[in-house]
Amino acid sequence: TRRSSDLRDALLFHIVFSVLCVPVLLVPGCRAGLKLFILVLSYNIALPVMAKLRGHAEWTGIWLFALILSVFQVCPDWFLSAQLGVLVFPEDGFPRIGTVSGYMAGLWTIPVFIIIYTAGRVRQRFSGRAAYGAAAVAALVIFGISEQTVWMLPSWHAIQVTMIGHAAVYIIVPEIILGMSCVYAYERVRGRGPAAKVWAAFMVMLLYLGSAAWFYFFIERIIL
Repeated sequence: TRRSSDLRDALLFHIVFSVLCVPVLLVPGCRAGLKLFILVLSYNIALPVMAKLRGHAEWTGIWLFALILSVFQVCPDWFLSAQLGVLVFPEDGFPRIGTVSGYMAGLWTIPVFIIIYTAGRVRQRFSGRAAYGAAAVAALVIFGISEQTVWMLPSWHAIQVTMIGHAAVYIIVPEIILGMSCVYAYERVRGRGPAAKVWAAFMVMLLYLGSAAWFYFFIERIIL
């Protein structure tokens, strides 16, 4: 069926991309920033191309929203690193946007696409409530794994906050909120033009930035 073909293609695409990440990240003599930029660029070109070739129009809509949001997500990263001083982007040989490595403007596309796509599939099979639950779990798993691993590249890492391993405690709930709000916002602008997606993505970014700041203040300054 078309749905099973869609799911199979999505799984295949992300499995192949994940496998190809390994040799790229292991290339000797190449700075981490350039490696990550190559991977981010490859994902953001290959995904809409595959969507077009395989006739998955919904992928393109999700990808565009995710890419727009990814560009906006530079702002929270910049705020957390430059203003609060709790996030560090070490020198990785790639141009920066303020204090943020430039490839981050496209990197958020990957987890956001996976979260929205996963929630959509769960919605089709179960319910809207289940879709938001799936988005929350997917965000927790994806962002949690990222925080525990990306410092080794090296890419960004948290400092001067309460940690579980290499994951900052204050950002856990904001990341779950981000996953759920991505799904909510995309559902409201699905099938609409780029302008609607820009506005929705901007609102999601503001919600994430505000929740990150609030939970940082509440956990690090009031509780601990």
